[in-house]
Amino acid sequence: MLGVHYAITAEQEKLLLDADGDDDAVSEIIGALEEDWADDALKADTDKAWDAIHRCLTNGTLDPDGGTQPLALAVVGGRHLHDEMYVVYVAPDEVRAVAEALADIDEPWLRARFGDFDDDYDGAADDDDFHYTWDGLVCLKGFYQRAAAAGRSVIFTAM
Repeated sequence: MLGVHYAITAEQEKLLLDADGDDDAVSEIIGALEEDWADDALKADTDKAWDAIHRCLTNGTLDPDGGTQPLALAVVGGRHLHDEMYVVYVAPDEVRAVAEALADIDEPWLRARFGDFDDDYDGAADDDDFHYTWDGLVCLKGFYQRAAAAGRSVIFTAM
């Protein structure tokens, strides 16, 4: 699954939250969002690295409730809006907290946690995979800084 984060507008946020509980409506909104998205500064493509990023920021699993906040919110620890795929919402105040927490993470910190994953991790967990994950995290750190500065909520999708 390929992961993408979007810093959504208040109008997009309202549409998604109003659709919560209706997977078809949420899917339709996400589809339109993906198709019409124009602001690359408020989007982060973490490709397949989102999986390892979440595991490193939490407890080595994909458990949305694993780890501690606010780091657990960075990928799949927010409010889930869809039952069949990842559509995860993070509120603007939480976005600011995530941005602050991610700012302190450096490459040695990530390396110390990388590979300490549950058995269900599909990646190679080798040096190339680490660098791929680190690049994804660097992208995500900048994204959360920009989203926080814009006062936006965040939606993470993986399909």
